[in-house]
Amino acid sequence: MENTFNPDKIEAYFETLAKDIWNFPILTVENNSITLGTITVGIILLVLGVLLAKYLSRKISRKVLIKTALDQSIQHTLESVFFYVFLIFFSLFAMRMANLPITIFTVIGGALAIGIGFGSQNIVNNFISGIILMIERPIKVTDFIEVDGIFGVVEDIGTRSTVIRSFGNKHIIVPNSSFLEKNVLNWTYQSDNAVRLRIEVGVAYGSNTELVQKLLSEAVTKESRVLKHRDPLVLFSNFGDSALIFEVYFWVRLNDTMDRQIVESNIRFSIDQLFREHNVKIPFPQRDVHIQPV
Repeated sequence: MENTFNPDKIEAYFETLAKDIWNFPILTVENNSITLGTITVGIILLVLGVLLAKYLSRKISRKVLIKTALDQSIQHTLESVFFYVFLIFFSLFAMRMANLPITIFTVIGGALAIGIGFGSQNIVNNFISGIILMIERPIKVTDFIEVDGIFGVVEDIGTRSTVIRSFGNKHIIVPNSSFLEKNVLNWTYQSDNAVRLRIEVGVAYGSNTELVQKLLSEAVTKESRVLKHRDPLVLFSNFGDSALIFEVYFWVRLNDTMDRQIVESNIRFSIDQLFREHNVKIPFPQRDVHIQPV
């Protein structure tokens, strides 16, 4: 009996099958057939383009921008701009190499519109919010901000979310839309990072208020991190239920997430020490209990 096994025919069969799958038409745009192979090549080139865009933008930032006198937040924004420019260029290049017509964006745009209608609003909202943050710059990299009870320094502003590092060295990922929809406290919104802090303290009724004012100013002045060219301000703010309420205002320059807590703690230590030395009492709340006989 003649052996019918022919390796050449089987190899030719699988080769023809592979070509048919590679050239399988997915859709037609402007009389151009978009095949499975064309899409595969486009996806591979696009992924390589994204990686190359990230590499080049970081290279420019670390080799060129870092040598300039630009603010760190501006450098970060320019790095993002370079990334998107490179991304657009490599995307168009990938489409050209894959022989994909530009009008395919119409088809992709229609698909994205359908996707947005089925629940992608938050993604698009955060993406657009990220672009607005980079352009308007209400918050910048290295800014000290407070949002939803979170206090920390802005480390990165991405296209979808912003990374905040808290004083406990915890990294919190916050959606970009939160910074446009909620009240955000930016402690270093201006060009410098000097902020005014406040400490409130109560003293016993009958205390020498002028002495209290002097001691509070002295306690603030002793702290090395307090800005010396801006005098502290002491206010006799109120007559409390159990104490005379004073507030002392002073300026510091924030360079780290813990600076605020450290300065306030040091000044409170100094206030306590000076009050003890001058016999100024810090009262505790008084509560009178009346017992009625049965």
